[in-house]
Amino acid sequence: MEIAIEMKEINKIVTFYEKLKSEQNVACALATVVYVEGSSYRRTGARMLVSEDGRWEGGISGGCLEGDALKKARFSILKGIPNLAKYDTTKGDDHQIGVGLGCNGIIEVLFLPIDFISNQNPVEVLKRAILEPEIPLITVFKSEHKPEVLGKTFQYRNLEDLKFLEGICSIVNLQKEFDSLGKSKNLHIDNHTRLFFEVLPTAVDVYLFGNQYDIYPLLEILKWLNWNITVISEPNKIEHKTGINIISPENLDIHSLSKSAAAILMSHSLKTDQNNLRLLAKSNLKYIGLLGPKIRSLKMLDELKESGIEINPNQIFGPIGLDLGATTPEEIALSIVAEIKAVFSDRKGGFLKERILPINERTQEIFNFN
Repeated sequence: MEIAIEMKEINKIVTFYEKLKSEQNVACALATVVYVEGSSYRRTGARMLVSEDGRWEGGISGGCLEGDALKKARFSILKGIPNLAKYDTTKGDDHQIGVGLGCNGIIEVLFLPIDFISNQNPVEVLKRAILEPEIPLITVFKSEHKPEVLGKTFQYRNLEDLKFLEGICSIVNLQKEFDSLGKSKNLHIDNHTRLFFEVLPTAVDVYLFGNQYDIYPLLEILKWLNWNITVISEPNKIEHKTGINIISPENLDIHSLSKSAAAILMSHSLKTDQNNLRLLAKSNLKYIGLLGPKIRSLKMLDELKESGIEINPNQIFGPIGLDLGATTPEEIALSIVAEIKAVFSDRKGGFLKERILPINERTQEIFNFN
């Protein structure tokens, strides 16, 4: 569940940043994984914020690189300059940091000292980007022609944002490439300039139609993942919990549900679930989960079809959840969340040991923008 964990981590980093800022601006540096080749525990975009007194939030690996990262972060703080570190775990060298992890990959981490006064420091930019996840981030992590822009982090909106690259490459061609990207990638402009184009993950919106006892384990898992939760229920029928939006059925605007949302019908009433399914037929949801046995789901769909309402079968997941052998409410909640994650990641949810392709997409570089 990398997306959910990453957003939760980013929010924690921002909170830690505000804490350091309030402590009379305790100096700190932001470490960001900007390049990965081969296997690694964390992917590009993983971050940790390190203070000069040795505290930190976030992570860039499974624990094997953090110790050295603390030293390099302090170096950047002391010198007041960006620092790019390369960790090569493909070599069986006992002196190579991180080799004990056995990931067999190359990881590059950019360390940026934080200037609390500037509203263009990388954490301030990150704070704004959280509110506008549709606007990609760009970080310059190699710039030999223009060393003054090394570490430059900004939100990419239009051609004007790329003016600093004039004379290095065709910014018009680069803009065309940026505008066609829908996910994070490394860009190797030439032998002297490299960029990290980053699309921040967005939390999944989950709508729970129900208020029975089995909703509570599901709420706990969703809250831990930092997903956006809305319960469709009469407010007096469900226990109020922090971070959960409760909407009465009559106040739900079905047209406000985007394709990036998942709905779960779990009222334990066939009639109620069927009425809700009738409403959701007007939506463009990627995931509609139906609690209960397969015969119950088929009955609802058949009756809707007889009344002239057909739902795209690719939207329907009933019985809901992955086949984990779940029996208790907690186990069922786990299987439901795992299935939603698999669907939104375009995965089948099988055993990783049987996967032929790499677990994570390998870093790809794009060349020649002249």
